[in-house]
Amino acid sequence: MVKSRILRDSVKQHLLESIHAGAIQCGSTINLAALARSLKVSVTPIREALSQLEQSRILKAIPNRGFIVPELTLKEAKNLYSTMAELEVLALEHSTFDVELLNELRDEQLNLQQTHTPFARLTSRVKFHHVLLSNCSNSILVQILKDLEARILFYEQVFITDASFYEQIDNQYEAIIRAIEEDNVPTAALILKMNWMTVLDYVQKQMVLGQNIVFEEIRPTVAIQ
Repeated sequence: MVKSRILRDSVKQHLLESIHAGAIQCGSTINLAALARSLKVSVTPIREALSQLEQSRILKAIPNRGFIVPELTLKEAKNLYSTMAELEVLALEHSTFDVELLNELRDEQLNLQQTHTPFARLTSRVKFHHVLLSNCSNSILVQILKDLEARILFYEQVFITDASFYEQIDNQYEAIIRAIEEDNVPTAALILKMNWMTVLDYVQKQMVLGQNIVFEEIRPTVAIQ
């Protein structure tokens, strides 16, 4: 039982890392047999991991097709980002901060400034949020945020292709850090929520601009090897 759970969690982590790396895209079908051969495990823990990702709305089970990465929609984007904003604010209010953590936040903000491609800046942005909430006392809340993040990444990988957009994000991160340094968590929480709404607004505008072509440009259904 313990071994099965470890294998399931390992498979789930592998899939989440593949999402972070952009290796799994919308429209992709997860091929259980190919994944089992690649990871050298049985299909049972893979099926369990995929079922968990389905519960988190990262994947969708389709009869006679298996699990696929569902298409992106304006409605889901609004729901995802709004929920992420509310839950991260809650996590922030259940977090503690010290000098070491604040220094880590400064480092991640600097990384964001020094990167120049959309993917690198997105990676730095994700890391900033991980560090920001790394001392959250509510482990269940942190896990929910990780699941939401995995789905949100699809939106940002597809629709944030202008690296200069992250300059707005950088300014908000600076304000969040300053508010925390001043022991003003309510202000930090307000800016954090604004941060997610800023990204949502940009993503939605890009979706509307490209709604007639975007899903045609996404790769056709493929098996994840």
